Amino acid sequence: MIGNNDNDGELVGLRSNSRRDLLLGMLGGSVAAIAGLPTLAKAATSMEGTFPSHPNWKFVFINHVTTNPFFVPTQYGIADACALLGCSYQWTGSQTSVASEMVNAMDTAITAKADAIAVCLVDQHAFNAPVERALAAGIPVFAYNADTTGNKRLAYIGQDLYQAGKSLGERIVSLVDEGDVAGFIATPGQLNIQPRMDGARDAIKASGKKITLAEIATGPTINEEVTRVDAYYTGHPNLKGMFAVDAGSTLSVGKAMQKYDLHAKGIRAGGFDLLPQTLDAISEGHLDFTIDQQPYLQGFYTVMEMFLFTASGGLTGPSEMNTGLKFVTKDGVEAYRKTKSRFEGNSSDEAFLERPKSIAG
Repeated sequence: MIGNNDNDGELVGLRSNSRRDLLLGMLGGSVAAIAGLPTLAKAATSMEGTFPSHPNWKFVFINHVTTNPFFVPTQYGIADACALLGCSYQWTGSQTSVASEMVNAMDTAITAKADAIAVCLVDQHAFNAPVERALAAGIPVFAYNADTTGNKRLAYIGQDLYQAGKSLGERIVSLVDEGDVAGFIATPGQLNIQPRMDGARDAIKASGKKITLAEIATGPTINEEVTRVDAYYTGHPNLKGMFAVDAGSTLSVGKAMQKYDLHAKGIRAGGFDLLPQTLDAISEGHLDFTIDQQPYLQGFYTVMEMFLFTASGGLTGPSEMNTGLKFVTKDGVEAYRKTKSRFEGNSSDEAFLERPKSIAG
């Protein structure tokens, strides 16, 4: 775990020189492979990288569930990008998806004159005014993990949430012929997960199958989610499927499926994200799949965009970035379970991973 995962709001400074050396070495090795760029390759392996000297810019990340294990790889991505670029960051917000707490944290960052702010736009309206205040003060604002329409943030870095939901719905249709299925969601209406539920519902409707999707709230913390998923199944034993649109609810579905041996009874199940318990449930045959949205990239690339916007004086424009969608099933889950890395959040070690000899498309 990263040291600032306890929501203490402390500023995380430059990490160890060894990490920066490692990351710059990675960059230098890649650049050196490009013919005709010896000067750039040489610069990339120096302590200063390819950029001129700059202040230790401080970036603030506003999160809606600061202690949720899903965001561990996101924080590793933030820390690694800051180490590479010579910046620092603060991780703050709310532990339980309270928008007013997030807005307060954002106002504090504006008052402290943060060099850039990243925020999960989980509410349709709550962040419009603070984003405009930040921009008026000359502070660039980026959305990560969750986005909304009508907000003046400069760019969004994260999964295309509605399309991810449609892919979930299509997978549900392929697994369930007809009947009632439960769709578990931590906080209905929240914009990092509600679009997934909406997309799943639309895909099921478009299929024409007689499948009824019930949207069930589970809560913003793991303990709540486990309890509510279990209770819903025991009250609805005729379910044909149990699916989820967030990490904690997916973990909880896996626990219920295992506890009651539901896969053997013909119930199908799946959800989102790569928590270790979720991967174990897939390996053991309790979950059919999970969807990877690459949370590490949601931290790393957001820092990159913040840095480049600041370093270029605003001339290098922010870019919308889709961090992708990948189904992980029993056929491929062992690679995730056996590999420990910062990229998946299950190890704090700073290390290269061996590239596979064959890369499937």
